[in-house]
Amino acid sequence: MKIRPILGSLKGFYKETILAPLFVIIDTLLFSQIPFIIARLIDNGINAGDKEYIINTGIQLLLVTLMMTVTGVLGGVFTAKGATGFSKNLRHNLFYKIEDYSFSNLDKFSSSSLIVRLTTDVQRLQNVYQMSIRGAFRALSSIIFAIYMSYIISPKLSMTFLFAVPILVTLLIVIIKLAFPRFEKVFKEIDNLNRVVKENLDGIRVVKAYVQNEYEVKKFKERSSLLEKLYVNAYKLMVSVMPIMLFCVFAITIVIVFLGSKMVISTELTTGELVSLVSYTSMALFGLIMFSGVFVMAIVASPSIKRVVEVLEEVPDIKDEKNPITELNNADIEFKDVSFSYLKRDDKLCLENINLKIKQGEKIGIIGSTGSSKTSLVNLLPRLYDVQSGSIEIGGIDVRKYSLETLRNNISYALQKSVLFSGTIKENLLWGKNTASDEEIVQACKVAQIHDFIMAKKGTYDYQIERGGVNVSGGQRQRLAIARALIKSPKILILDDSTSAVDMATEASINKGLSEKLPNTTKIIIAQRISSIENCDKIIVLDEGKIVGLGKHEDLLATNNIYQEVYYTQKKEVGDASV
Repeated sequence: MKIRPILGSLKGFYKETILAPLFVIIDTLLFSQIPFIIARLIDNGINAGDKEYIINTGIQLLLVTLMMTVTGVLGGVFTAKGATGFSKNLRHNLFYKIEDYSFSNLDKFSSSSLIVRLTTDVQRLQNVYQMSIRGAFRALSSIIFAIYMSYIISPKLSMTFLFAVPILVTLLIVIIKLAFPRFEKVFKEIDNLNRVVKENLDGIRVVKAYVQNEYEVKKFKERSSLLEKLYVNAYKLMVSVMPIMLFCVFAITIVIVFLGSKMVISTELTTGELVSLVSYTSMALFGLIMFSGVFVMAIVASPSIKRVVEVLEEVPDIKDEKNPITELNNADIEFKDVSFSYLKRDDKLCLENINLKIKQGEKIGIIGSTGSSKTSLVNLLPRLYDVQSGSIEIGGIDVRKYSLETLRNNISYALQKSVLFSGTIKENLLWGKNTASDEEIVQACKVAQIHDFIMAKKGTYDYQIERGGVNVSGGQRQRLAIARALIKSPKILILDDSTSAVDMATEASINKGLSEKLPNTTKIIIAQRISSIENCDKIIVLDEGKIVGLGKHEDLLATNNIYQEVYYTQKKEVGDASV
């Protein structure tokens, strides 16, 4: 399993990663001296009745204990700093990586899965790191020091440790084989459960409107029960290991006590040495148990390691070329034999052989049935996706030659499903241009026909928007999104059905403002209503990913069957509504 991508998150915390185990080893070394000192205390002090020796040895034990306290505290401090620093860096690295993803990269991961990887999975890796630099080193040093000290006291009895090794190694192999796939299923189901929760919370108004509370509760309960079942199945294996390990510890301890007692009787061993041997036996075997526990934790976290590495190793498929162009001077657009597929397959094309020229400052309308790839077409301009074949040029230059920052800073978007973030109205608008002046903000809001609404709110531009913009209407969200896009002063403005929740009179005012205030901006408007685009310089009719009509409103109305059908259907609906 790859862990190198994760190790980069140790940057800045190498000192803690080294010092924490170092103090743990020193602490364990000091602890390993205590049974040896007690053995001498029994043999040379208590049995011999030497009070002075007992006092001196007691002072020695006190000093060792104080030194252990210091090294223990330092080891704990460095461990805590290293673990929290490592998890902070790892979360940052994951988040920054996700921010670099193109849409096609994001299509590979669900949002709920990415949230789990950034939170739960990182927390598990933090625990593994913490246990590795503290628990693992304590366990290994305990085993080494205990066996060494036991060998010094009695080489013959120290050999009994060898009986425990094959059993514990076998148990670890079994855990590796059986535990990994079980916990992998657990984490996949956590993703599914989070998806259910997220969908429910995002659509809670729909759930309540359709009185589907019981259905959603049932769906959640099913997922939760399945997760519980998978967890129980996985942890059954883990908990069955501990009794076997404890049996080994107690069995070896009994053997040493039995054989050691005989050696004490035959004067091959002193009473103090037997007591210390029992202590070292417990120290070594409990060290083995501790190491097994760390190993088990690593096995439990191994799916998390795999999932985090997947995110870190995902290569953004849209990135800057070497020495990209950093200035966009002209907003003429040309599609040359453009074909596109989300699956990157020639037999699954969403757009096919698109040839199109748009002059700077033109106002272009795009209309077509649902699924005709209207949004897919405009998503290619800022390189949210790249073309399958052909090319797109802006200002006579292939969009792939521009830097992504330059390209996207010159293109503004306003979407049908407008996303607002928690914060003030002004903070949301400044996403378009964080250096925009108050005058620029007000001007953009006036064009978007939202200024009067803002001024009527308490706090005006400092009015607090709740998460997702739930405290404003759909039309208000759309107009705020249009204002945010206008503040950018883009060379290309894309309105993707962004006035669908706005009444026709307001929409007409917005369109008039766009034409007057942005005469040199290329405007591309995707719409379902012909009234939204009938005054455009050109109208593109899309059907199943192909351009089946191109021209002015009057020309299309006279020659294009699809356009005629949409127009007369909408005209009839408007007529029926007015009756």
